[in-house]
Amino acid sequence: MADVTLYGIPNCDTVKRARAWLDEHRITHRFHDFKKAGVPADGLDAWLAQLGWERLLNRQGTTWRKLDDAAKVAAGDAAGARALMLAQPSVIKRPVVAWGDGRLTVGFDPADWSARR
Repeated sequence: MADVTLYGIPNCDTVKRARAWLDEHRITHRFHDFKKAGVPADGLDAWLAQLGWERLLNRQGTTWRKLDDAAKVAAGDAAGARALMLAQPSVIKRPVVAWGDGRLTVGFDPADWSARR
């Protein structure tokens, strides 16, 4: 499988498990670190179009819980969620994976990933 890119932050446990799984299954991939390289705006637009903002917005994480109520309300639609994701990449569910076939996934599901091989 060619051209796999995994997007996330390196200290996220789910991202660590996903990267280990890719390595274990000898799937060559690139890692895009949100903390160092930011969120690619055009990539985010493609993710939002394919996955939807509700699926990408992590409302369970620490970053979300630390937001003030006004920021949470502002993220209540696609435009507001997009702006928040660009400003605070840690609110994006992780990892986002761009597979070689053009499909995207969010989160780590070993069974689903195995089916892609």
